[in-house]
Amino acid sequence: MTSARFDVVAIGSAIVDIIARTDDDFIAANGMTKGTMALIDADQSKALYEKLGHAVQVSGGSAANTVAGIASFGGTPAFIGRVGGDRLGDIFAHEIKVAGVHFHGGDGARKAALPSAVCLIMVTPDAQRTMNTYLGACTELGPDDIDGKLLADAHVTYIEGYQWDTPRAKQAIRKACKAARDAGRKVALSLSDPFVVDRHHADLAKLIADDVDLIFGNQEEVFHLFRTETLDEAVAGLRQTNTLACMTLGAKGALVVDGDSTTAVPAAPVSQVVDTTGAGDLFAAGFLYGFTHGRDLVGCAKLGALAAAEIISHMGARPEAKLHDLANKAGI
Repeated sequence: MTSARFDVVAIGSAIVDIIARTDDDFIAANGMTKGTMALIDADQSKALYEKLGHAVQVSGGSAANTVAGIASFGGTPAFIGRVGGDRLGDIFAHEIKVAGVHFHGGDGARKAALPSAVCLIMVTPDAQRTMNTYLGACTELGPDDIDGKLLADAHVTYIEGYQWDTPRAKQAIRKACKAARDAGRKVALSLSDPFVVDRHHADLAKLIADDVDLIFGNQEEVFHLFRTETLDEAVAGLRQTNTLACMTLGAKGALVVDGDSTTAVPAAPVSQVVDTTGAGDLFAAGFLYGFTHGRDLVGCAKLGALAAAEIISHMGARPEAKLHDLANKAGI
């Protein structure tokens, strides 16, 4: 790869997560679909928050989690997102900078008019997470937030599928993809959520065909993308995209699809699964760190598996251990 200031620049939602333990009855009683993300408004967010018991507050956001993971490996990532001029926005901006991520949009001049985004995450006893997100300030992300010079100075531009839920963000993503492509850089896409894939199926398919070099998604998301219920058909669909694709399979590890080659990589061992929030985000972090540092595809996937194992061992979607040290200890 030609030289670049940044390994990865991610474009995504700047969100503070509020994580609480609940049970399946709570999920059902509140009309949620377990294991998915739903968008809610400010009033719904307040009402749901008041129903929760003890909760942990930590910065989140899918793409932001990914770049925080890359920084923990020792990489040089950046993040583009919008926060409001409030306490939650200050918390997010502080924590992502402390994590070692350059935050483009975190200065006072770019504060949004709406309140900062919050995601209420309910974790059931099986460690599955169900999310309800008030996007707030994130909906103000638009083309003016995209710095073409910043993207040209990054090996990879990484995009959340979640961004397709807001019209201005779609325009921003299209501008970002053009800037990255014009500079000869790579574009990576996280499918984010099966409902996101359903809501924006045509747009995402076109984006993949026109601009995407790397795809990240779990099995359910990939199944929804190709409207199939079989692994073989999902893999065949990924091959037809002519991208490098990673499909995570939970405890079964991941498949890396590169042209006619499909490689299975096992999940890294974890003593106890506490919270699966951020597992896919951190798999992408490890893979992208390896990808931008010259690792082979198996090595990239092993780093992804290691990062995912760390994140599911505790509450929250930001690493508690230094991933660089864990990788060295594991000999990856």
